[in-house]
Amino acid sequence: MTRTPRRTARPRTPAALLAAAALLAAGAVVAPAATGSPAVSGTRAADGPALFDDFDYTGHTDARLGARGWTVRSGSGGPGAPGAGWAAEQVTFPGDGAGAVLNLRTSTDGTAAGTRQTELYHQRKFQQGTYAARVRFSDAPASGPDGDQMVQTFFTITPLDAPMDPDYGELDFEYLPNGGWGEPSNILYATSWETYRPDPWEAVNTHTETRQSYAGWHDLVITVDGDSVDYHVDGRPFAVHGEPYLPETPMSINLNHWIISGGLAGSSVPRAYDQQVDYVYFAQGRTLTPAQVDEEVAAYRAAGVRHEDTVPGG
Repeated sequence: MTRTPRRTARPRTPAALLAAAALLAAGAVVAPAATGSPAVSGTRAADGPALFDDFDYTGHTDARLGARGWTVRSGSGGPGAPGAGWAAEQVTFPGDGAGAVLNLRTSTDGTAAGTRQTELYHQRKFQQGTYAARVRFSDAPASGPDGDQMVQTFFTITPLDAPMDPDYGELDFEYLPNGGWGEPSNILYATSWETYRPDPWEAVNTHTETRQSYAGWHDLVITVDGDSVDYHVDGRPFAVHGEPYLPETPMSINLNHWIISGGLAGSSVPRAYDQQVDYVYFAQGRTLTPAQVDEEVAAYRAAGVRHEDTVPGG
């Protein structure tokens, strides 16, 4: 059934607006409970093309990342505080085997020049199907004083080729533990984008939000078919968005952690924040329930498979 969407324009840039243009010392870690065999890469004979990654890597320089379609972002550019940089070395993978996680550490000394953000993204080849990740959001810093307006994400995106490009697409989960964009405290957004113009700013998007703390581990699922984009959190429906927000072109899968422009707290004491990811999963052309996603992930781990990618294209 086709659902009637809302057209909204939130006062902010997309989660990876300028990160899309770029497509052109970890601390204590709380890992989720793990099961399975020693780390291997192999094939599980899934029901269709799929991507599964358990993030069992040695570090940001591990050659398997690039070979498997991942890019660890470095350099400069938005989103985030103007003048901040992207720190590849702060993308780490503590643990090993089924106990490994991706850790995205963003740090700052209260200045834009001293702000180091993190991002990991996959190649563009994903469109209709089921996207899933198990993500640990954090409300408090791993060290130092709290108060910076962070954005912790799991999203998909197509780069914008021109203002109001009809082929642009973006599907976001964004958690703001300290508020931002006019919000005073914790809020989780699910946002679907049709397109936008950066200057003068105009956005064609719709969003759903819940104002509460989401600190801790959460199962995030996005399904895309010919009628709607459905968002689930911890097995429960969170949002449903219809046309014109369905993606028209292949997207990349992205995870990033950054500080909102104007969101730096007024302290010069160094601090660091962590966002962690247990796994990422995509099933091409299949609309799975959160319970079915859990079954797929459990099957990979029971088979000892830490990585599989049979999704064509890219």
